[in-house]
Amino acid sequence: MDKDIDAARWARVQAHDKTADGEFFYAVRTTGVFCRPSCPARTAKRANVIFYETAAGAEAAGYRPCRRCHPLAMEGRDPHGSLMQAMASFIVAHADERLSLERLAQEAGMSPFHFQRSFKAVIGVSPKDYQAAERLRRFKDRLRAGDTVLGATFEAGYGSTSRIYERVGDNLGMTPSAYRAGGAGERIVHAARETALGPLMMAATERGICFVQFGTCADALARQLAQEFPRAQLEPAAAGGSAELDAWMVALGDHLAGVAPRPDLPLDLRGTAFQISVWRLLMSVREGEVVSYSELAAGVGAPRAVRAAASACAANRVAVLIPCHRALRADGGLGGYRWGLERKRALLDAERAHRVAA
Repeated sequence: MDKDIDAARWARVQAHDKTADGEFFYAVRTTGVFCRPSCPARTAKRANVIFYETAAGAEAAGYRPCRRCHPLAMEGRDPHGSLMQAMASFIVAHADERLSLERLAQEAGMSPFHFQRSFKAVIGVSPKDYQAAERLRRFKDRLRAGDTVLGATFEAGYGSTSRIYERVGDNLGMTPSAYRAGGAGERIVHAARETALGPLMMAATERGICFVQFGTCADALARQLAQEFPRAQLEPAAAGGSAELDAWMVALGDHLAGVAPRPDLPLDLRGTAFQISVWRLLMSVREGEVVSYSELAAGVGAPRAVRAAASACAANRVAVLIPCHRALRADGGLGGYRWGLERKRALLDAERAHRVAA
């Protein structure tokens, strides 16, 4: 009886019978894909085909949905959502390769325009940005694991150290020209609080934190923020009115008090590509360790740009979260620090003590 049923199903598959869609599904052992009966793809060999009553049954057996006929749609599941999630996994698995939009679209069985639009709608960023973020994550993980900059560079899929940061400024926030325009059109919410290292103000856009600075008092910090972004819409965070900003302030305050690690918070970085490259590299330096300005310059592929690396540290507007206090002179001297050498020394001492205790 089962053989008769399978024979009837196979005949409907060969005929690409649309009336059979939803009645059963078939999977192909050699490709690992399952389809609806009307799938327009070239018909597989009968010996490689197995039938399932439901799409869930095929998935449970380890088969993935076809990207041409979208069999999950027969069970009310969003075919584009599943397909885009699968393509995101594909990008992660092949992040060290050159993935053109055309190649990804072909893999998805879609036109480049349709794929780009669908991927961004489901995942939230473009395929290119998704791959760039995965590469950067791998690069930072390799550095944290103790790999050299050169080793981490190639393990993450970059062809050279200069490639690491050539696009690092893209889509990270305000463009340099917009920043020079004083932040026109930006809405920035801010709050101040007392910390173990004195008064601190944090400010954020909808993308993340753009300003963390120490000062003498809240009023002075508000003036500093206004100087940085004179044409932005600056809004004090009313008590309880910005839960995210409140939580971020508490997390950073706990870190400064020595009771929590440095929080990994979303940042809206504003600077040149070179500055951002230096800041990103600083964020990969492990707690309790330091790096010289010359090592920073070499790490971003510009070994002669030592002064520029030091200037990038001085231009940092996000204290502690971008740990420029970990950058020292080649002779081990503290060098400079935008918020005072006493704070720099205190931060380094606390990190070293915490690492020893751990």
